[in-house]
Amino acid sequence: MRRLLLTLIACAAWPLRAQMDMQHSMKMNEGPLGDWSLMLHGNGFVQFDWQGSPRGSHQLGFVNWAMAAASCPLGGGRLELRGMLSAEPWTIGARGYPLLLQSGESYRGTPLHDRQHPHDLFMELAALYERPVGRNLGLSVYLAPVGEPAVGPVAFPHRPSAADDPLAPISHHWQDGTHITFGVVTAGVFTRAVKLEGSWFNGREPDDHRTDFDYTGRKLDSYSVRLTANPGRRWSASAWYAHLKGPEELHPDESLHRYGAAALTTQPFGRRGQWAGALIWGANDQIGAGQPSHSVVLESTLDLDGTNAVFGRAEYVRKSAQELVIPSAPPAEEYDVGALALGYRRMVGTVAGLAVGLGARASVNLVPSSLEPTYGSRAVAGLAVYLQLRPPGTH
Repeated sequence: MRRLLLTLIACAAWPLRAQMDMQHSMKMNEGPLGDWSLMLHGNGFVQFDWQGSPRGSHQLGFVNWAMAAASCPLGGGRLELRGMLSAEPWTIGARGYPLLLQSGESYRGTPLHDRQHPHDLFMELAALYERPVGRNLGLSVYLAPVGEPAVGPVAFPHRPSAADDPLAPISHHWQDGTHITFGVVTAGVFTRAVKLEGSWFNGREPDDHRTDFDYTGRKLDSYSVRLTANPGRRWSASAWYAHLKGPEELHPDESLHRYGAAALTTQPFGRRGQWAGALIWGANDQIGAGQPSHSVVLESTLDLDGTNAVFGRAEYVRKSAQELVIPSAPPAEEYDVGALALGYRRMVGTVAGLAVGLGARASVNLVPSSLEPTYGSRAVAGLAVYLQLRPPGTH
């Protein structure tokens, strides 16, 4: 039974583990913790980010997150306790870092635009329990004061296809923008190849006080369902639907449907390398506002040999004047915008037990002619140079 449990859990967790590539850091502790299995993981970028155009800016900051998990057998199943923290409220600041065409969340009562918001201090505090109930069937329950509901693909900070890219996708709030939610209950049923999950959660996005718990005036008012299938050991496909109740802090009466699909893969490359790719489609359909707005992102990282890696991202999003904060246009006016990015990273050594890499990322941000006066050009450049810190041996 225990072997069956481990097989089921490994298969159910494969979409996450295949994309987060964290199995390397699992470590058994045979001391005082007994049967507990421990895992530590993280990533960080000390970066100088420059974004052109009149709407751009530049900033020196540190994008980061660290995760710890402990699991043990319990009641015929397995219990896992998770915690994830980020120092970005201090190392990036409440306004976040410059990122042209980005939108979502707010700062001091005004919507953020052309900046990526920081992650909260508490990114996840959760418990997951999984138990087999048949030869090829298991059940799971996930309870999180702070956590991620069953919406979207694996969030961009944890996807190997984006592991060496220090900047967020501009489609973040169309796809995986719910990955930090204050209050989540998720139930799932899974086999070796398929998992079906349903979540009940607080649909409001975090406010701009990034170090507290956002519970005041909120409740579990949103729901979602996600189906994940693993057609092969190194492939994962998923589709999801969510009803979000008033997600935006500044527009609590505006609710929306969010849905999409994704295909993700990790493949070996050569003797020591790895290729990871993701194709993600996501849509927001504001209730009562007409047509949905769509987004597509294609991203990839090719680790050539464990030392040198190249990565890229291409994305399209349809955003409104309200989201981009274009005062001269009606709020419902919509624009097709896009971004292309290409980067390179080289690992150069270790410091204090962490692998150190140096990298650079260049981007071109594309806007229609109607936004050229606002952004100064239809193709606006951006550049980031960075020092990456992460556990050794990771791709």
